[in-house]
Amino acid sequence: MAEHSGNSTPDIERQSAATKPASTTTVGRRRRRRVLRDRRGRGLRTPLLPAELPAARTRAQQFDHAVLEAVADLEERWPTELASIEFAVDEVPSLPTGDVVASSDVVLDGGVPLTRFSPPGVDARGRATKARVVVYRRPLEVRAADSGDLGDLVAEVLGEQLTAVLGEPDIEPPTGS
Repeated sequence: MAEHSGNSTPDIERQSAATKPASTTTVGRRRRRRVLRDRRGRGLRTPLLPAELPAARTRAQQFDHAVLEAVADLEERWPTELASIEFAVDEVPSLPTGDVVASSDVVLDGGVPLTRFSPPGVDARGRATKARVVVYRRPLEVRAADSGDLGDLVAEVLGEQLTAVLGEPDIEPPTGS
């Protein structure tokens, strides 16, 4: 038996991590095991959240999801009216040099457009374009208190825009489900 020098643990068991084998190779019949770890404890061992979780989505992705949910609900209720309308998301509206005039094409809040309707037409290449409703992300995010409020606000603004464009007074934003 090995003699102890005041410690209760034999010298063989007090082997540090630095003296352990560093790789998994086969030399003759001996095998060495590679130690994969963060020796100083400064790095991440695993990702904090899997990419599939909603908390890993960016604000732009969360906003796109809120718009898709609102549009899906509206298309469920009015499939024929909304079949010819595209929906798009843009970061911020491009403001003209003068004041923005309130019309049925724009939903305003304090002079800032929240959505804009573009009628069908022809693009620069001569191709026909569908009618389009553009929802502006940043103005709506600034006005929302939290992500739940953002979804309600997006649905309300889209409902207002479609009421003005389609002339349907019975379009109401979807209620929270």
